[in-house]
Amino acid sequence: MQYVLASASPRRRELLSQILDDFIVDPARGGEEINISLFPEDIACALAERKCDEVFARHSGSTVIGCDTIVVFRGEILGKPRDAADATKTLELLSGRTHYVITGVCVRNKFNKLIKYDKTEVKFNTLSHDFIKKYVAGGSPMDKAGSYGIQDGGLVKQYFGSYTNVVGLPVALVRSMLKEVQIYD
Repeated sequence: MQYVLASASPRRRELLSQILDDFIVDPARGGEEINISLFPEDIACALAERKCDEVFARHSGSTVIGCDTIVVFRGEILGKPRDAADATKTLELLSGRTHYVITGVCVRNKFNKLIKYDKTEVKFNTLSHDFIKKYVAGGSPMDKAGSYGIQDGGLVKQYFGSYTNVVGLPVALVRSMLKEVQIYD
C-alpha cells in the first residue's frame, strides 16, 4: 500500500517518517476557509478532511493522511500570521497564558475513512518584548498556526498532552489510525 501525506510541512514529513518508512508528499492546494460556527475540534477535523479528500482524488489507490493544526485561545482560533506585526501581536497575546493546540487528522483509503483529533494544553512562558522581536525577526513564526513552533525553545513553559500534536502531526494518533484503516485483500 502506498501512503501519501497531504501536506508540504517539513515538520509533518519528519514526524510521519517516525511511523512510515516510505511515503510520498502531495500537498493539498485548496483553501483553508472555516465555518466559525463549528467547535474548534470540528473545524480542525473539517479542514483535515478537506485536504485528505482533495489529495485522495489524485491518489485513490493509496492511503492518504491529511492534517490541520489550529491554535485556540479563549475560544478564538489563531491562524498563521499575515505578517510580522500579526505574529508579534499573537505572541504578546499568548505570553504567560494557556491555550490549546488541536490537530485534526483524516486518514482515507478505498476501504475506510477515519477522522479524529488530538488536543494539547500549552502554557507559555512570559515572553519579553526583546525575545518576541528577535523570534519574529528570525522568521520562524510565519508559517505556523499561533505564530510559534514548540520545537523552537524558550516559548513553552509546560504542556499537557502530545508534543508531536503541537508540532503538527500527533504521531500516536496517526499510528493508531493507520492500523485501523488497513484491510488486507
